[in-house]
Amino acid sequence: MLLIFLFNKTNKKNIITSEASFYTEKIQKKAGNKLKQPLFSGACTALITPFKNGKIDYKSLDRIIEFQIDSGIRALVISGTTGEAPTLSYYEHKNLIKHAVKRANGRAKIIAGTGSNDTAKAIKMSKYAEEYGADGLLIVTPYYNKANKEGIFFHYQKINDNTNLPIIVYNVPTRTCVNISAEVYAKLADLTNVCGIKEASSNLSDLAMTARTCPLPIYSGNDDLLLPVLSLGGCGVISVMSNVFPHASIEICKLFECGRIDEAREVYFKYLKFSKLLFSDINPTPIKAVMAYAGLCENELRLPMTKAGKACEKMLIEEFNNLTK
Repeated sequence: MLLIFLFNKTNKKNIITSEASFYTEKIQKKAGNKLKQPLFSGACTALITPFKNGKIDYKSLDRIIEFQIDSGIRALVISGTTGEAPTLSYYEHKNLIKHAVKRANGRAKIIAGTGSNDTAKAIKMSKYAEEYGADGLLIVTPYYNKANKEGIFFHYQKINDNTNLPIIVYNVPTRTCVNISAEVYAKLADLTNVCGIKEASSNLSDLAMTARTCPLPIYSGNDDLLLPVLSLGGCGVISVMSNVFPHASIEICKLFECGRIDEAREVYFKYLKFSKLLFSDINPTPIKAVMAYAGLCENELRLPMTKAGKACEKMLIEEFNNLTK
C-alpha cells in the first residue's frame, strides 16, 4: 500500500536531526532590528480537509495528522486555502480546529486559518480558535471587497487587538487581487501579535524589499519558490507538497540552514516538477488526487472545486511514482 510506503520512506530518509533551532541568530537583523520570534521554523503543512459523502472525514484527518507528525512536521495549518475553508460551514470550521488541536495534543503546533473579508467574522473565528487551544492564526488579506493600504492595516490591527494568539499575515494576490507592500508590512510588524508573513505573491523583487526592510519572519507560500525564499532570509515554508512529501520540505529547510546549500538545491530540484504540477489545476484539486492515490483520503472536493482532469491526474501520478521509486 502506498501509504505504508510513504511512512517507511519518511522514516528511512537521511534527514538532519539537530535539535538546534532552524531560525538562528546569524541572520536576525534587518533595518537595525532583530527579527520577531517566529511561531515555527522549517516546514509546516497546509493540510487538506478530507471529505467523504459530503462530510468531513475525521478518520482520514486523524490518519493524515499522524502521518505528518510521524514524519517530523511540527506545525500544521488547519482550514486554510488548501483546506477548502470557504466551503466549510461555521460549525464545521470551528469543529475542525477543535478536533485538530485535540488530535495533535501538543505534538505539533496547530495554526488555524481564520481569515475573512469581514473583519468582525475574522475576529469571531479567531476567538474560537484561541478558546479551542490553537497555537496561532493564519489570516489572509481581505478579498473581493478588498481594501487600500489603510484598510489592510486596520483589518489586522483590529484582529490583533482582539486575540492573544500569534498572527501570520497571508499575502496571496492571485486569489485576493490585493498585494501587501513592504511599507505596509513594516507597519504590521509593530502590532504585538503579528509574528510572520506567508508570502505567496511569487514576486521575488517585492519579497527582497520586504526581507530587507521588515523584521517579520517570512515563510514561502509556494513550494516551487522555497529555496529562493530561504536565500532571501526566509525561515521556512507553509507547504502543499508536504501533504505527501513532508520529508522533502523538512530536508530542504534543514540542509539550507546547515549551510549545505548544494544538497538543499539537489533536493529542491528533485521535487520541483512535482511542486509545480500541484498547481497545474486549482489548489487543492491536484494534491487531493495524489493523496487519494496514496491511500490517505478520498478524492472528494466541494463545489465549486472539482476533481482533476484525466491528463492532469496522469502527470501527477507519474511524477509521484517517479519520486517514490
